[in-house]
Amino acid sequence: MHQHSMDTWRHGHTFGQDRPRTGERRTLLVLLLTAATMVVEIGAGLAFGSVALLADGLHMGSHAAALGISAFAYAYARRHAADPRFAFGTGKVNALAGYTGAVLLAAFALAMVWESVARLVNPVPIAFGWAIAVAVVGLAVNAASVLLLGVHDHSHHQGHDDHDHHEHHDHDHEHQGHGHDLNLRSAYLHVLADALTSVLAIAALLAGLFLGAWWMDPLMGLVGAALVTHWSWGLLRDTSRILLDHQAPEPVLQGVREAVEGVGDNRLYDLHVWSVAPGVYAAALGVVTHTPRPPEHYKALIPAGLGVAHVTVEVQECREAPVLHGQAA
Repeated sequence: MHQHSMDTWRHGHTFGQDRPRTGERRTLLVLLLTAATMVVEIGAGLAFGSVALLADGLHMGSHAAALGISAFAYAYARRHAADPRFAFGTGKVNALAGYTGAVLLAAFALAMVWESVARLVNPVPIAFGWAIAVAVVGLAVNAASVLLLGVHDHSHHQGHDDHDHHEHHDHDHEHQGHGHDLNLRSAYLHVLADALTSVLAIAALLAGLFLGAWWMDPLMGLVGAALVTHWSWGLLRDTSRILLDHQAPEPVLQGVREAVEGVGDNRLYDLHVWSVAPGVYAAALGVVTHTPRPPEHYKALIPAGLGVAHVTVEVQECREAPVLHGQAA
């Protein structure tokens, strides 16, 4: 068989990861904003001898590191999208970065618990004026970051290298938001955690300043830690399922099953559908039927809207006599 003939059957496995994602630009912008704020706060803390400013600057630094991981993941996935060493492309780099971000979120929550308990057991004097000013500045920066990462761009279409009939479809898998782009969701949760911390801190500091309730500051730290832990757990659950090739969501599985078994006497004896990129799935089907057709026939039955971009089909002929309508099984 000639090389040219073989090339007509080959297809790519980039699944749109070779194109810049909207989350990449937003994450990079928020990273630069966070890093600049970090440098200013650390510099001001050292210059003016403010421990509050220095602590908040270092806190911003921890989230800048997480955002840096997210930005690196976008760039790495894009540059290595066509690398043949990745069997199904670099789509899972997105989930890996999200998982790493979730672990950092959990560590951040643990640090919040540690610090809050320490402050409850051994109260320290709080410079309310400086602390409130720092919290307000932090909230402004984080609010801007949340808005940047929380915007959904419906106009961006993520294409992918498809198999057979799927090649002419170009779906927008990003329109479903953070649920698919777990790397963007990780970055979003980091800045949201920062914003939440600032809001709780401002409320607690105002209570301490005007009501003398100093204990509100560490108490709000525990409340914030509980919420961040909840977000971290959700992200860990979703990203680990993708990294471990968990079956696709039930609506996708059911859609594939109904599409194939709804035609003729087709029955699926094997069905595996898993994520290979944000909102993009690969499928391996085992079909048994009395009237076998070429694999392309079964691939063409799967609705393009399910996001199944790579399909492998095994067809077996059933040699048992077909059961007629009204005949007992």
